[in-house]
Amino acid sequence: MTEKELVTRTFAGDVQDTVPASFSIHFGAGYKYGEAAIKRHLDFFSETGMDIMKVMNENQVPSNPGVKSSYDLLRIGPFSRKSEFIIRQADLVKAIVDKVGTDAYVVCTIHGITASLVHTMRPQYQALDEIRRVQLGLFREHPEPFLDAEKRITEGLCILVESVIDAGCDGIYFAALGGENDVYTREEFETAQAPFDKEIMKCAKEMGASVTLHMCKKKLDIARFASYAPYCDAVNWGIYENGISIEEGEKLFPGKTILGGLENRSGIIVDGTLEDIRNEVHRLRSEMRGKKFILGADCTMAADLPVERIKAAVQAAHDNL
Repeated sequence: MTEKELVTRTFAGDVQDTVPASFSIHFGAGYKYGEAAIKRHLDFFSETGMDIMKVMNENQVPSNPGVKSSYDLLRIGPFSRKSEFIIRQADLVKAIVDKVGTDAYVVCTIHGITASLVHTMRPQYQALDEIRRVQLGLFREHPEPFLDAEKRITEGLCILVESVIDAGCDGIYFAALGGENDVYTREEFETAQAPFDKEIMKCAKEMGASVTLHMCKKKLDIARFASYAPYCDAVNWGIYENGISIEEGEKLFPGKTILGGLENRSGIIVDGTLEDIRNEVHRLRSEMRGKKFILGADCTMAADLPVERIKAAVQAAHDNL
């Protein structure tokens, strides 16, 4: 069975004796696009033996310096297939798909509306917490231009989704921020984030791609994402980072494939022996037996994590138990 077949069957509920595995790292500034990025992705995929080739996305919506009010956000866009960040990401995906062939399941990271708006506000603002507070203030002061700018970004992200799927992606990995319980209220979230995120995810689904919903950062109010369920096939969140159990996630997203199980920057994957890692993965598989499950972690792994640790986890996911 190929990697793609194993992943596809898992999404469909045809649970096999082994489970797929998917981990990722941020490769760094020198690997955004071009030959260096292609090689780094292929090497990581080959060295770990994973089932899902996750194409990272550092080709972000361009920065928009000098933002002091929501009206300054109106400088963003419009975007088209000729926009540089879209061309670079689609070219990266196509080159990787051409290299890995038809046996690998390829997904591309797509940043949600809040994350993408964060990207436009750098380098003027640096710390994520600072940017999110600024966003909140802009939205509350002048919501109309704020929402108009988000609409423009969403249109660009839908073009990006279409471009990477046309380039050969089997699915997208939708990285959503905005779930912090101390920034947007739930009501504000329903206005300033949810409709835009859903539009992007819907675009991918209508093109026949799978959607994995990734919800990260601390203080996550995962319940506010429950309405995203019709637009995704799999869910991934900070199980350890936020103390939100797999059981809690399953209740909010019934019938969806669960991606996760391990911590990403601490715990057994970092401090345990290779045997400890294998034993923990076997334990997780026993716990998730009969369920749609892909082994992964809360979020990206540390870039300096020895690759043999990830490889040990992947091998344990593939063991016949």
